[in-house]
Amino acid sequence: MRRTWRRHEKRTDMTLLKQLRLAAAIALACTAFAANAEAPYTFATTPGKLPKDIVPVQYAAHLIPDLAANTFLGSQTVEIEVLKTTSRIMLNAVDIEIDAASLSGKNIGAIKLAPLIDKEQETLSFALAQPLAPGRYNLALKFHGLINREARGMFHMKYKAGSAARTMIATNMEPTDTRRLLPTWDEPAFRAAFKLTVDLPSNFKAYSNTPLERQEKLDGGLQRFHFGVTPKMPSYLFVLVAGQLERVSARQDGVDIGIVTTEGKLPSAAYALAATKDLLRYYNNYFGVPYPLAKLDQIAIPGGFNGAMENWGGIVYNESTLLVDPQKSPDSVRQTSFGINAHEVAHQWFGNLVTMGWWDNLWLNEGFASWMAAKATDHFHPEWRVQLAALANRESVMNLDARKTTHPIQTPVLTEAQAADAFDDITYTKGQAFLRMLEAYLGEEPFRKGIRAYMAKHQYGNTTSADLWAALEKATGKPVEKLASDWTTQPGFPLLKVEQSCTDGKRRVTLSQEQFRLDEPAVEKRLWNVPVQVGTVGGKASYALFSGASTTVTQPSCEGALVIDPASVGYFRVQYDQAGFDALAGQAAKLPDTTRLKLLGDTWSLVQADRVQLASYVTLASAYADEPRLAVWNAMLDSLSTLDNLAEGEPERALVRRYITSLAAPKFARLGWDDKPGESTEERQLRALLAGALAKVGDPAVIAEGRARFARFLKDPASVSPSMIDFVIRVAGRHGDAATYDALASRLAQSQTVEERNRYARSMTLASDPALARRTLAMALSPELPPQLTSTLVPAVARAQHVELAWAFATANRAALMKDQESGDQNSFLPSVVSSSSNPAHAEMMEAYVKQHFGPDAQVEAQRVANAVRTRAAQKARLLPQVRAALK
Repeated sequence: MRRTWRRHEKRTDMTLLKQLRLAAAIALACTAFAANAEAPYTFATTPGKLPKDIVPVQYAAHLIPDLAANTFLGSQTVEIEVLKTTSRIMLNAVDIEIDAASLSGKNIGAIKLAPLIDKEQETLSFALAQPLAPGRYNLALKFHGLINREARGMFHMKYKAGSAARTMIATNMEPTDTRRLLPTWDEPAFRAAFKLTVDLPSNFKAYSNTPLERQEKLDGGLQRFHFGVTPKMPSYLFVLVAGQLERVSARQDGVDIGIVTTEGKLPSAAYALAATKDLLRYYNNYFGVPYPLAKLDQIAIPGGFNGAMENWGGIVYNESTLLVDPQKSPDSVRQTSFGINAHEVAHQWFGNLVTMGWWDNLWLNEGFASWMAAKATDHFHPEWRVQLAALANRESVMNLDARKTTHPIQTPVLTEAQAADAFDDITYTKGQAFLRMLEAYLGEEPFRKGIRAYMAKHQYGNTTSADLWAALEKATGKPVEKLASDWTTQPGFPLLKVEQSCTDGKRRVTLSQEQFRLDEPAVEKRLWNVPVQVGTVGGKASYALFSGASTTVTQPSCEGALVIDPASVGYFRVQYDQAGFDALAGQAAKLPDTTRLKLLGDTWSLVQADRVQLASYVTLASAYADEPRLAVWNAMLDSLSTLDNLAEGEPERALVRRYITSLAAPKFARLGWDDKPGESTEERQLRALLAGALAKVGDPAVIAEGRARFARFLKDPASVSPSMIDFVIRVAGRHGDAATYDALASRLAQSQTVEERNRYARSMTLASDPALARRTLAMALSPELPPQLTSTLVPAVARAQHVELAWAFATANRAALMKDQESGDQNSFLPSVVSSSSNPAHAEMMEAYVKQHFGPDAQVEAQRVANAVRTRAAQKARLLPQVRAALK
């Protein structure tokens, strides 16, 4: 699953004893994780609540949604296999009422069963009067439940097709929400086949994991859809989408590929269709195991969630992450569409064909899909420099990972809420970055050989990380498990300190490692097996692998400037001695892109950690004034924006803003305001980035031009190019008056696509006027907007310097706002409201509130955000006194 825009349990009535037991269990699990090497996957030892004495073989389910009442009726027969004698059947169900249940099979006839639902544990149990012997049986169930507004289980969406109001339904099951629609063994190790039939209005079309076998007309204006049997798969990959939909299709490698949209949007599907064909061909070749299903539908829905969900054979996207208007969409939309498409299609192998055994190995799904998506995107679009952009994105997760509240890539998961919380930047981005480092060390072809062996061996099965390490070790002959376990089971990462000397014409390079922290020194004294390239600028680099506190590498010559990790594939920080830093900084503009970006990012992080002075970063950044790369500008402006935010309300802010202007304005002037013939995608995007940065720091000329262009846009939308549309709309939102705000609200109400709707809504969250910010907050309670949009508004208003206003609104309307949160956002929503603050009082306020109103799982995210706020406060106190000296 991929989430965009914002990634950040309702309170359970647990007794204090239960809370203490849970905390103790988590601590014990963390200790075991760190102390023991992980074992290969076995079904019997895989974690989970459900007993391993019964497994589902196939679900034959029938659903009857009632869209007027937002309820559904369901029935299913589950073929089960009893592996060992048992007197109880236990599976998962929540928010479902069981109307009837029976068990049948050879030698037992048909037995009526009495359901016992444990709402807290989300289980459904049946006690058996007589023990059930090993063998095959059929469990028949009738039940009913709710069609939700939020994307949990089956959910409904209201949208417009032209002026007509429409309603459709879809499902979102990951990680543990299939149990809201079907009683299932809702844990990833319980793979089973699904056979679905569903009754729907006669004007609906329906899509599921497998092709439609047949349709039949029913009385009452209904029709019945019969879908084929799926392969054995984990329950969270089950999908159903139905509504007044359209589909365009093509074939690739024998697979029927379809793009499904709501009415009138097929012209925006062409880009995704062509991309999916390319990606399927690429992955078939890379993995060596062809995509195994007969069809692959990419389904664009006008709401539900931000991002996409990799359901096998029926991937569901928020339409803004898939559809591309060939006339109106900026380059960023095209890039997002391809990148998320690449991520989700990669999941058809990593996650679907081979599935992690339990949620503690979620990174085997998400980290790999992110890594594979970057690799595939770079293959088809090298001009986007996606790997360089991935290095810039890595900076944010390294900042998270450099605090005491971080967690390992593999982290213990004991509850449903913890499974939902596992979908975070450590899982996705650190997982991706670690894999890139590992692939670079092992070599692309040996690494690929190991991946192909892993896929071939474990297809239609489950794994742990140990299974992957074994495959890679066999393919490469290198100690993968020893190296990899450090990075996946330990939190954080190392700082490599570099000292060099020249003796007899040879350079001696001493590398020492220690855990890098931004908040406080680490007490654990962790060490890593670190694969690191040591080279010179413009010369060759060679690998060193060291695991102790320090090591020494000798270069045959002292010529050239020493560079550590020149390709920036290492997930670590580098701190050169002064001579080494000066040698690189002196030729910064001439360094390769990756070296230039890493030097900049590491220096800023060292400033944040109080290891070097701000003046060093300013000197370095000043050498990047004519920087050509978008990713490097992004990293530089992100760092300086952090400094600008820390200086809010302080006299130093004028100095920070003057410095940002001095860097960005000359480059922007060279690019000019308007697109030029033959210009690259990077240049177009850099123009918009620099204009936005200048507007954010209050450049009056840039703001005035942005507002003038918005006025022209209202009269003639074609007057603003796609590359500048986001800038123009954001300037209107941040700097506009009430009339401008009303114009944005009107456009929001009239928008026909999610791309446009999100653009207007995001701009309205930026309003600097508190009165307008209050109007945006009120939109978060609007039933006219989908939950995946309304749930983002309050944190976004807070980030626009209205933290206390947003917090007061969030706490006053907590019950209503929490209803719109998906499972992955239940614990993060309230903390996210103060996440941009540097005021320790906000951290204390939030922690106290979460402790009072939410259960123990929520405390983890609250503590992470509070730590970030306090760390930012400490940086503010330390850095602002340095601003005057550095920027005089």
